[in-house]
Amino acid sequence: MTETYANFDVNEFQRRIIEEFRENGGKVGGMFQDATLALLTTTGARTGEERTVPLGHLEVDGKSVVVASAMGAPNHPAWYHNIRHHPAVTVEVGTDKYRAMAAIPDGDEYEKLWAKVVEQAPGYGDYQARTTRRIPIVVLHRLDPEPGAERVKGMGDWLVEVHDWLRNELAELRRQVDEALSAGDGVTPRLPALELGEQMRARCLTFCGALNRHHVGEDMAVFPTLARQFPSLRAALEKLAEEHKVVARLQGEIQRLVGDHDPATGDPQLLRDELDRLTAQLDGHFRYEEATIVEALNATAMAPDYS
Repeated sequence: MTETYANFDVNEFQRRIIEEFRENGGKVGGMFQDATLALLTTTGARTGEERTVPLGHLEVDGKSVVVASAMGAPNHPAWYHNIRHHPAVTVEVGTDKYRAMAAIPDGDEYEKLWAKVVEQAPGYGDYQARTTRRIPIVVLHRLDPEPGAERVKGMGDWLVEVHDWLRNELAELRRQVDEALSAGDGVTPRLPALELGEQMRARCLTFCGALNRHHVGEDMAVFPTLARQFPSLRAALEKLAEEHKVVARLQGEIQRLVGDHDPATGDPQLLRDELDRLTAQLDGHFRYEEATIVEALNATAMAPDYS
């Protein structure tokens, strides 16, 4: 469906299929009379322009699946190269149109999916026999809710909530340092030095421990999983992992300063300067992470249920 043959205008052929599909609620006649098709709109890897192609569509274990077979051609189809660079896509199946993230399964996940794909549509096995390349499978993880259904909170939404909690904890620690800075100005009531010091150390211990657990979980499980499914995110994930090392060093410095700080005799301005530095770096890290991976997380995993 995606190859060019002599004296055959594949673009015009696809244009007619797309037009018929949209005019008839996802139904197409002729050679595709009994086939279930999807229209996949991707963003060009080189051009950045939107490109829509009709593809065979399968439901495998509740997953929306398309196959980059190109009818057994030696090269991957252009749309597959596009989703490797830009995994955010638009999918049309029947009259349903939704945004999705296109994930590329590998390893055992691929092998299990491939067996079920060939069981449903044996023609893909014939296409594989024609070529030496391993034909990729693409899983389309829906971002928009099903028609009439409420949106389910995803792992990306949960990540933002964790970030916001950490932001609030750091803001409270900075407030306590501000209290130490303003104590004795004749306006702000001063807490006893021992009490203020204990509050600051307890807050720092809570914040630093939570941040460390958060980053270890991302480095050990979340980032490797996303990198396998979404190749275009690998560079961003590597950058985020490197930033984790910087943040760990900064939070270690904060813990030491808070642990050594005596509100009665110490210089809280030094502590505040370090907190400002950590806050700026951490906020930039959180914002970059949220802009980069939240949609991929929402598409692939539900938020944990701690109720």
